[in-house]
Amino acid sequence: MVAQTDNFVQGMLLDDPLAVPLSGVTFVVVDLETTGGAPAKPDGSNGVGITEIGAVKVRGGEELGVLGTLVNPGEAIPPFITVLTGITEAMIAPAPPIEEVLPAFLEFINGAVLVAHNAPYDVSFLKAACARHGYDWPNPKVLDTAALARRALTRDEVPNRKLGTLAAFFRTEVAPTHRALDDARATVDVLHGLFDRLGSHNVSTLGEAIEFAKAVTPAQRRKKHLAEGLPKAPGVYVFRASDDRPLYVGTSVDIGTRVRSYFTAAEKRARISEMLNAAVRVEAIECAHGLEAEVRELRLIAAHAPPYNRRSKFPERVVWLKLTTDAYPRLSMVRRLADDGGTYLGPFSSRRSAELAAAGVYDAIPVRQCGHKLSVRVRTPACALAELGKCPAPCEHRVSVDEYDAMAAGPFREAVTADPGPLVTALMARIEAFSAAQRYEEAAVIRGRMAAILRALIRMQRLTALTSQEELVAARPHAGGGWDLAIVRYGRLAAAGVSPPRQHPRATIESLRLTAETVLPGPGPTPAATAEETERILAWLERPETRLVEMTATWASPARGAARFSKLLARAEGAVSVKDSAVRS
Repeated sequence: MVAQTDNFVQGMLLDDPLAVPLSGVTFVVVDLETTGGAPAKPDGSNGVGITEIGAVKVRGGEELGVLGTLVNPGEAIPPFITVLTGITEAMIAPAPPIEEVLPAFLEFINGAVLVAHNAPYDVSFLKAACARHGYDWPNPKVLDTAALARRALTRDEVPNRKLGTLAAFFRTEVAPTHRALDDARATVDVLHGLFDRLGSHNVSTLGEAIEFAKAVTPAQRRKKHLAEGLPKAPGVYVFRASDDRPLYVGTSVDIGTRVRSYFTAAEKRARISEMLNAAVRVEAIECAHGLEAEVRELRLIAAHAPPYNRRSKFPERVVWLKLTTDAYPRLSMVRRLADDGGTYLGPFSSRRSAELAAAGVYDAIPVRQCGHKLSVRVRTPACALAELGKCPAPCEHRVSVDEYDAMAAGPFREAVTADPGPLVTALMARIEAFSAAQRYEEAAVIRGRMAAILRALIRMQRLTALTSQEELVAARPHAGGGWDLAIVRYGRLAAAGVSPPRQHPRATIESLRLTAETVLPGPGPTPAATAEETERILAWLERPETRLVEMTATWASPARGAARFSKLLARAEGAVSVKDSAVRS
């Protein structure tokens, strides 16, 4: 029966070591005596040595083995250490050096969980000794009885968490004496006493004990049960309040593992701690693969606006620059795309970035900025000289509708849909004119505006290349065999699935088509989905391992499109960032 139990525990250990019950875990409780201070560096400098090692191996309350030895540190023992521990130089003179002790010690702790009181101190000495003498540190799981005591015992029970205080509280069989083996045996009894306390905190496994010892908040500890029973699969998780409204939406390739991380010491965000206080359950939505999970997350955030998701993920807050459709078109800032024949540039994440781009357009081409339709300011690169005092006055001409279209509206439409070259040329001429006159601040302003325009143009033309596809089918190798499949219609994910291993994916593709979402395109560059969703799909499609299976049209960008100015944009953004940093400093 014992052999069967051991086999069961070993099976759990191989599957998930942290899920093993504490009664089935092999612990090595270790204590060191040293010459005081900090451990020596790998070269042996600026540190102190180990004078004694004591270790006790236990499992399920049963002692399995003991290792204890004095160690010659290769240096004199300070008198106060001799007074504290009773270890003298005469005692360590015949003792082996640490490099001879380490092999036996490393073999003794092999496969076990290391336990110590104030574990970081002891572990730092052992790791330093291994590094100094060329031994690989096995990096075992570590449990700190001092940290456990801080969480499990109150100040009313013990005034401090010193080993002697805890040994007296738990009435250990061996009292700590500042000798390694005695202190290790005392720590064993303290460990078992703490395990008895952990049951009331719903801690029963190794992983739970390690997390309990960390600095988790009361809310994390109280709400930890919310992570129970969640699938280890890709998908979306939703923290919900008592009235069932979504508080926070997230995505992961492993829902269960990700949600559990919210209840560990690694989670330190204040807003998440506040969210956990309000949450009463976690809803899991399994997805075929990571892309579907990312898209579902975006749609849920857009639909419900959870209060604890970052504001940048809310797509309804984007703005567009629209060239109106009247006789003398002008730029207008709008929140929605309409099928009205207007030319749209965007989306911009904020009104400020849209205003910056609009200012750049006004710098490059004479788009009217007011209600007067008969007199417009005509600005050519040469007219930038007016601002430098080398031209009597800005040029003003009465223009016809056709002339206005040729000099203003037409170049804007051309820049948005195909070639922004003339617009960029005009802006570069102004930058050079200001620079030549040593008016660098003005040149930097124009450069920032040009960066805003190019950023929007490159993004929009990239989106349009995909959103013009009525249907696109793509596949990527699945981690467990088979293929991750996606059907994209007008830039919107219409269906997702996984084809089984060793089977042709065609049958799965046709099945997905039958159940795929019917997508009717709307107006503008993002006719069926948010820009964020289409960009997530683009990132998935552009990965080297993704295969394009079918497309209804050629997927291409303009030959002389905005993407050819990507390097210029990078230089402009870099220059703007340097300037901003200098101003802040």
